[in-house]
Amino acid sequence: MGATQHTEMTLFDVPERAVPEGPLVRVRLTVAYDGTDFHGFAANPGVRTVAGTLAEAIERILRHQIQIVCAGRTDKGVHAQGQVISFDAAQSRLDPVALVRALNMLCGPTIAVRDPLIVSPEFDARHSARARRYRYTVLNRPEPDPFLARIAWQVKSPLELSAMRLACDPLYGEHDFASFCRRPKGGGDGPPPSLVRRVIDARWHDLGDGRLRFDIAASSFCQQMVRSIVGTMIDVGSGKRRAGEVAAMIAAGDRSAAGQIAPPHGLCLWEVDYG
Repeated sequence: MGATQHTEMTLFDVPERAVPEGPLVRVRLTVAYDGTDFHGFAANPGVRTVAGTLAEAIERILRHQIQIVCAGRTDKGVHAQGQVISFDAAQSRLDPVALVRALNMLCGPTIAVRDPLIVSPEFDARHSARARRYRYTVLNRPEPDPFLARIAWQVKSPLELSAMRLACDPLYGEHDFASFCRRPKGGGDGPPPSLVRRVIDARWHDLGDGRLRFDIAASSFCQQMVRSIVGTMIDVGSGKRRAGEVAAMIAAGDRSAAGQIAPPHGLCLWEVDYG
């Protein structure tokens, strides 16, 4: 479906935050961001968030209100290379290429958007996703690296990478990851949300010079799941826990059974798969 070109506007005009008029099209964007100075992705009044910043900029450009849906809500301090968002826009006001250019002017360099697509009205950035992939970076050496300080967790003591790799094996498949997730807040009379997830990939990479990277892909993730897994594996690598304990940790279904929670700044939402 094509988009009608419109007269270029001054980006810093104060728009009318109106309801969109006329036919709507669904827009998909890929978003990268440095999460250091954001209070997570989800909009949260009173604090700076990725979704709040993006929505304000998009509404400024399109001159109507939007509702952003994302593939995964990242926590405070977590980064993204391949976050995906979707929203509805008035067709008459939409020029996808101009939208990307204007958004990068308004939100860069800490937020960058790319790959604008007009997609089916049934597309939903969250519910249409088949899998998400996260990466976690560890700097395993005594000396810090100023250029990695915002994106890598420095662990000064030596880590046994072979043990950490062995600890990945029990993660594969479908499990209740309650031991590695923050419990959802209770509410309503229905059953609590399921913490069952299907992990399809989990592995450590040695990038050299003390840099280690953990890649994990799953159908979806619950809150703090990746950080809890990484923190537990660092405990395994440092000899505080054994790789053979991980299966029992999963079976326990209790957060106290697993290890520490890794800090957020080493984590990045790397890619979302829509099949």
